[in-house]
Amino acid sequence: MTEEIVVKESLTNEMMEAGAELIRRLDAAGFELNAGFWLYMEEPNSWRLILASPYVTKEGPKKAYHKIQSVMSKKPEDRKVLSLAHISAVEPNKPIVALLRKAVKTGNGISGVRFSRNAVNGQYIEDSYIYRMT
Repeated sequence: MTEEIVVKESLTNEMMEAGAELIRRLDAAGFELNAGFWLYMEEPNSWRLILASPYVTKEGPKKAYHKIQSVMSKKPEDRKVLSLAHISAVEPNKPIVALLRKAVKTGNGISGVRFSRNAVNGQYIEDSYIYRMT
């Protein structure tokens, strides 16, 4: 019998710093964020930076990605670590955001809360790194 072992992709310090910096720059640009966090996705074995904003609800995801990209393009050296391909712009009421909000609240600043191997309302969260959850 063959057993398959999957090695989990790591969330690096560079990724954590790049996520915090992007959130700072989005704040400075007036892009309202209710939540910002890295979420480990088991199926593709990768990390996604989830950005939950009322802007997505009001203007739609296409305009939200355009706004995020315009903020990112002002500091192109960050693209080595973080690109739009790593980001999901979502509405604040998306189920994963609502689920994590039940377990963690950070306020409007930028925090660094690791939330790993926990269940919330019966749903397992393998790993996340939370900057903001309001």
